[in-house]
Amino acid sequence: MIPAPPAGTITIAGKTVSRLGFGTMRLTGPGTWGDPDDRDRALTVLRQAVHTHGISHIDTADAYGPHTAEQLVRDALYPYPDHVLIATKVGMVRPAPGQWKPLGNPFYLRACVEASLRRLKMERLELCYLHRIDPEVALDDQIAVLHALQDEGKIGHIGLSKVAPDDIRYVLKHRPVAAVQNVLNTTDRDDPAVEICRDLNIPYVAYRPLDGGILVHAHGPATPLHWLLSQGSHVAPIPSTSQPRHLDEIVAAVQDGPA
Repeated sequence: MIPAPPAGTITIAGKTVSRLGFGTMRLTGPGTWGDPDDRDRALTVLRQAVHTHGISHIDTADAYGPHTAEQLVRDALYPYPDHVLIATKVGMVRPAPGQWKPLGNPFYLRACVEASLRRLKMERLELCYLHRIDPEVALDDQIAVLHALQDEGKIGHIGLSKVAPDDIRYVLKHRPVAAVQNVLNTTDRDDPAVEICRDLNIPYVAYRPLDGGILVHAHGPATPLHWLLSQGSHVAPIPSTSQPRHLDEIVAAVQDGPA
């Protein structure tokens, strides 16, 4: 029996999933680098999210670790339940712990998609984001290779991460945008992409919804999460944690209502 989603549902990449998702960035080592201190606990959190709490939107990226988070997702959840959406991101390199650099070379993006398919044991990435737009590579070239991979059946839907409204409109001239993933929380609350996505009927996936845990220490999880959910039915937060107890608290906060 599939548990009821804790905060209702939303359609992303053609699939109806839980509006409260789960981000995997915090499952790696410090600096989003390497393996977690307790691998079994990381696997437990992923299984708890899906099988206990009914979260069916799992967000990851090849840069988390790098590669670690995708491997954890595979080891915890494969074979993937039909109702679960696994979204990943490509186009970011990791020179060192805590360091991030966009790399939009089309050959690199293609290699990233092929590698993510192998790590996740998938024939198609149902939702693949361009993790960042590389300012040193023409956006047309970055999007073109993702479209080519979509035509080849290796990507189902394309998303954009950390983008401005003009970026969204530009890409929409060529093909649909399945989702936009930007930072949004009660500290960083002024993102014009929220309104653009509402107007264009694009799901808006809010990352860092708890500001890396800062907002939990200040207010508990209920206030910031319910503020996000109140921004529109198209907004889908993806909190992340490596602790089973913290995940229980996040889900309970959404179910119990705002503080």
